[in-house]
Amino acid sequence: MKFQCSRQKLNEAVTNVQRAVSTKSTIPALEGILIKAADNKITLCGYDLEIGITTTIDADVRENGSAVLTAKLFAEIIRKMPEDTITIETDEKLIAYISGGKAEYKIIGISDEEYPELPSVNGSDKFNINGGTLRSMISQTIYAVSDKDIKPAHKGSLFEIENGNIKIISVDGYRLAIRTEKIDYNDEKNFIVPGKSLSEVTKLITDEEKDVQITVGDRHIVFQIDNYSIITRLIEGEFMNYKAALPKTHSTEMKVNTRQFINAIERMSLLLTERLKSPIRCKIEDGLIKTSCNTSLGQAYDEFPAEISGEDIEIGFDNKYLLDALRNSETDEVKIQLSSPLSPIVIMPSEGNSFLFLVLPVRLKNEN
Repeated sequence: MKFQCSRQKLNEAVTNVQRAVSTKSTIPALEGILIKAADNKITLCGYDLEIGITTTIDADVRENGSAVLTAKLFAEIIRKMPEDTITIETDEKLIAYISGGKAEYKIIGISDEEYPELPSVNGSDKFNINGGTLRSMISQTIYAVSDKDIKPAHKGSLFEIENGNIKIISVDGYRLAIRTEKIDYNDEKNFIVPGKSLSEVTKLITDEEKDVQITVGDRHIVFQIDNYSIITRLIEGEFMNYKAALPKTHSTEMKVNTRQFINAIERMSLLLTERLKSPIRCKIEDGLIKTSCNTSLGQAYDEFPAEISGEDIEIGFDNKYLLDALRNSETDEVKIQLSSPLSPIVIMPSEGNSFLFLVLPVRLKNEN
């Protein structure tokens, strides 16, 4: 294998592909990047048996071939090369010679035969979605993906497609996030994508105007983003019946300035630490939202006006969970519905139904 290419393009490709490389594996090849050179293009691949990222860039290929190079070392070499043009060549013993200007490296490669083959997804279930829309949908729901192993299905987000709508749903037992958009796809489909993989998808969407093509197979899914392809396994298992968790009625509704509410909670949170946890008390009455917090560090109080209809209510909540929901609303104003001190808090946009966040309250102790 021998080729010459742009250092900048190669560095960008290696940086992105490296995120799917295993950092510790019993298969040494998985700690490397697979490089294939042919037809004046080079293809790079990173794969950790759960997620694979591949991309292709233009190159002046003088000799076709392939090799696996240790990802961490290879990435650092490319990043620190002094010249804009890089030459890479491997010999019959898979020794890789990397040069740029006066800088030269010689590193040991691995045969591509030791690199596991990526799964293939030959499905007719393909659809396109605007890149900016997909990134927004993932960003607004991924915060509620569970990081616990208690229920594996909740370590991913449920994609639910029906009636020309696509929903992404995440749940972790304490909160629920739903994001809905229209889609030009008439079939019905449900599948669960790992949260880690969705995080990588958002990082690779750099052009929000371009569409992302999604191909869904029985066990794997492929996201085609520009010249990058991300393949990931789907999570098997039963996702929570989230519709049953949504409150059917409410006794209190308020329209709140999102930034005002975030600021109030952040002020209360100054008395809270990782070791010192206490619910934030929220009393809704007389057209005001009154927040307070009481810990061994001291007491805090704040209030601000809101457009409130319905009954007065007092409710407690975890500061982090409510802050996550409000920060991910991405709207200046939200509508919040409450039905009792022990029923979930529902957060929606003040107009429309593009998202719905649900946060479980915390039982309050009586204060004298």
